[in-house]
Amino acid sequence: MTAYAPPALGSLEQLRAGHLPSRVVQLLVGLVLYGFTMALMVRADLGLDPWDVFHQGVATHVPLTFGQVVIVTGAVVLLLWIPLRQVPGLGTVLNVVVIGLAADAGIALMERPDELWVRVVMLVLGVVGNGLAAALYIGAHLGPGPRDGLWLGLLRRTRHSVRVLRTALELTVLVIGFLLGGTVGLGTVLYAVLIGPATQLFLPFTQARLADHGDGDRVAA
Repeated sequence: MTAYAPPALGSLEQLRAGHLPSRVVQLLVGLVLYGFTMALMVRADLGLDPWDVFHQGVATHVPLTFGQVVIVTGAVVLLLWIPLRQVPGLGTVLNVVVIGLAADAGIALMERPDELWVRVVMLVLGVVGNGLAAALYIGAHLGPGPRDGLWLGLLRRTRHSVRVLRTALELTVLVIGFLLGGTVGLGTVLYAVLIGPATQLFLPFTQARLADHGDGDRVAA
């Protein structure tokens, strides 16, 4: 079985690959959806995804909002791109800022429901929506987010599957976040197990049209 790996484009190639307006719209939709689905999981209060366990853990030690921690963390993670030779793009920069702002806005707009079934629905929508959102902004081919750059860089160099690499990275961040005081629950486990397969499922269907470029690589699933 094979998995989709988006084509590697340089920063200028990303901007010159054609259909830029529609790709920017897809990028922004994906980023806002990603932040909103993070807020859904926060308000579901059934366990955060691994990165958000980390963000929450850090937020307990610094005078920043949840979304602000997301932004600062994204900027710091960019430094880890250097050994992987990942190329940032417009989408990378917007990812650092937009997701954190969208997460804070979503948290401000929603309250924690009292009904358990509503919280469960919010959690499921958050996990599946998170995978779709990631596929949308990756598929815009304007540069992956800082966190995605880690597993995409590893994917291109190891040729292992998305689900294996993404899950391994999520579990590592989860442990660090837990040690910092982040909240772990059933939703955390579900996210860590399902986010890789969910992203892999949506990636082939969210690829924006590019001019004079291939459709990407196929790697082991």
